[in-house]
Amino acid sequence: MNYIYFRYLLFLFIYIPFLNTSHAEQPQSISINSPAASPTPIRFLLTFDDGPSASEYDNPSEKILNVLKTNPFQNDIKAIFFTQTQAKGAGGSEHGRKLLKRMHDTGHELAFHTATPGHANHRFLSEQELRCSLKQGIADLTDVRSSSPQLVRPPFWSYDEKTLAIYHENNLQMLLTDLSANDGVIYVFNFSFTKRKNMRKMLLALRPRWQAGELPNLDGATPIVVTFHDINRYTASHMEEYLEILLDVAKELEMPTTTLPFYDKHDEMLRAALLKTTKDSSVKPALPGIWNWLWSWL
Repeated sequence: MNYIYFRYLLFLFIYIPFLNTSHAEQPQSISINSPAASPTPIRFLLTFDDGPSASEYDNPSEKILNVLKTNPFQNDIKAIFFTQTQAKGAGGSEHGRKLLKRMHDTGHELAFHTATPGHANHRFLSEQELRCSLKQGIADLTDVRSSSPQLVRPPFWSYDEKTLAIYHENNLQMLLTDLSANDGVIYVFNFSFTKRKNMRKMLLALRPRWQAGELPNLDGATPIVVTFHDINRYTASHMEEYLEILLDVAKELEMPTTTLPFYDKHDEMLRAALLKTTKDSSVKPALPGIWNWLWSWL
């Protein structure tokens, strides 16, 4: 186990920092062929991991909530927050608990990420530790929501047959992602030259399946799950820009959005999220960045 952790940490320190700080590249033109029949318009389902921030100064989670409420593109956007309920820098703090209540009261969905003191990998916990963690997190969120959470996202996107079965035992459905800002691991320099490039690349990779009608759709829309981290100050400061980028690359790739391009009603958003959950551990959805490769290697 120590060797596995060593390889994992070594990889994080050597490779991941470059994901968010690469030099900017001009987007290359592509040839887009129109499908014979138009697929369902896309609708972006925004999700945030690791929060809410405990900071009482320039709080990034608060800034993101404010942008979702009022921005130039669509007001009152609803999102899913995958929360750390026991971390002192997040929901385990007094300020974090206040933000959990604010998120719930303003129509966002509170979901489970961790209930350990740190950002623990569920695959590296014993079955008993994982069950206890889930029990604690479900209780924490139930106190705020007055109902049990329905969604879970594993830290580091790391799951296997065992963890997925234990999620299901606890009536939790696992939601991964289609697009990611790659903003979860930042060392020294917290900025990104590649925000637009990353989103365009991932949406372009998804486009053939959307065009072929292979992606799940609901209520006349194809939900596209997008992941950010609401404890990241750079993300919070550039949230409006990220919204614009999503709309811009969708237009460039000729992937029309619904009239309201982001979910604005809690129940519609939750139904779309449940449609996208992973039910079977033998199905291996594509993960953002290098995570598929990393978990096949470790």
